[in-house]
Amino acid sequence: MITVNQVSRIYRRGADEVHALEGVNLQIPDGIFAALMGPSGSGKSTLLNLIAGLDQPSAGNIMVNGQNLSGLSEDRLAVWRAAHVGFVFQFYNLIPVLTAAENVELPLLLTRLSKADRRKHVETALSIVGLTERKNHRPNQLSGGEQQRVAIARAIVIDPELLVADEPTGDLDAKNADDILTLLQRLKNEFHKTIVMVTHDSRAERYVDQTFYLDKGVLVNGEYKTLEL
Repeated sequence: MITVNQVSRIYRRGADEVHALEGVNLQIPDGIFAALMGPSGSGKSTLLNLIAGLDQPSAGNIMVNGQNLSGLSEDRLAVWRAAHVGFVFQFYNLIPVLTAAENVELPLLLTRLSKADRRKHVETALSIVGLTERKNHRPNQLSGGEQQRVAIARAIVIDPELLVADEPTGDLDAKNADDILTLLQRLKNEFHKTIVMVTHDSRAERYVDQTFYLDKGVLVNGEYKTLEL
């Protein structure tokens, strides 16, 4: 599903160069729940952004589901992301004045689906995350865990092959964090989603299949395990 080949990312700050990633190589098979872990500043979010097509590497290549992302124009990357990637963030990024259903519908407004078809997709996504009865509630009427479930429903409503999650449990208490990790694991198991997650949460290792550790822009360890389901 994902192949990262000799990828480096260098940012320029005035006369200085910041080497966010250095010669990273990794592979994530289709239908795997993978975690990117490491200390702050290790390059985790930079690598996630490259895999999601939000940024381009300074060197190397990234293949996602047969598509070489390296060298694509901004417009082509945007089209690719809209069709193939669902995004989950730490702080939910919900629109306060919209209901849960309206927030979930937002990615579908870029498609040619009819209003009736959009409604069906929204209802399916909210059902998967267990929030059908909360669809008419606005974000301030929902708990943090419920808001993150809405955000996950919004991410899966286009039925993407790839889900990327940046610290999805970072703003949640222990119970809600476990609930969100369980939901992500279920999306992998039941709906065959490939999921790449940046996290500092050590509990996440119980839920993922593959863990990659980065430090100072270098991949220092990657391990794969078979989960007992």
